Amino acid sequence: MSMFESSKPKPIIGMVHIAALPGSPRQQLSVAQITELALLDLAVYQEAGLDSILLENMHDIPYLNRKAPEETLAAIAIIAARLRAETKLPMGLQILAAANKAALAVAHCAELDYIRAEGFVFGHLADEGYMDSDAGELLRYRHHLGAERIEIFTDIKKKHSSHALTADVSLAETAKAAEFFLSDGLIVTGSSTGEPCAPADLISVRKASGLPILVGSGITLDNLAEFWPLADAFIVGSHFKEDGIWHRPISTSRVRSFMLQVQNLRQGN
Repeated sequence: MSMFESSKPKPIIGMVHIAALPGSPRQQLSVAQITELALLDLAVYQEAGLDSILLENMHDIPYLNRKAPEETLAAIAIIAARLRAETKLPMGLQILAAANKAALAVAHCAELDYIRAEGFVFGHLADEGYMDSDAGELLRYRHHLGAERIEIFTDIKKKHSSHALTADVSLAETAKAAEFFLSDGLIVTGSSTGEPCAPADLISVRKASGLPILVGSGITLDNLAEFWPLADAFIVGSHFKEDGIWHRPISTSRVRSFMLQVQNLRQGN
């Protein structure tokens, strides 16, 4: 089910930052324990009325460059399938860093609805190393799986990256390229996790493309009203955590306060 088919305008997507998975340097918990933590996050989001859930292996630092080890894939598939059984909300997946093909495979098997894909068009020099465009390979793989129902929302300028190689390609031109290469939605972010994007960037992307625009970082209770008219959906992670720090537990009060503001904005208040 597409988020943009919902009766609620401007969906709010809550990040579930999965605890460090088997094989990653900071892994301490079993898959069963990791799943229980993810289910607790899901319960908070559902009670507060969020519109979608996005799973991500954020704690698996340092990330591999477009690679997902077998144990990572196995664990994420188990966790994703368990959460899928607990909610009818649209659910998505991102596997860091830019392991888009692996994310698509898990999303297909776990019956998720979309993936978040980095490095879709042009090249990116990320902190994991150089990443080339994977749009052609990724969409052919989706067709091969018969998984066209899974939407691919694409970061058009990857966070935590140098963009000197593409400095002569504007954000608007990058958006046009992603649309031409059949992206299902464009994600605009700040330069790093928790950093807001520039409102002017959203305006330029809106002028360049007819695709849905998602804000991918930096949305808070304080700036939501400013960004509300400029985008079609909002991915929120760090702000929902205690003190707004991404690796801390979710704060139920912060989530509820944020969603009250969403309700006010939807009602035109």
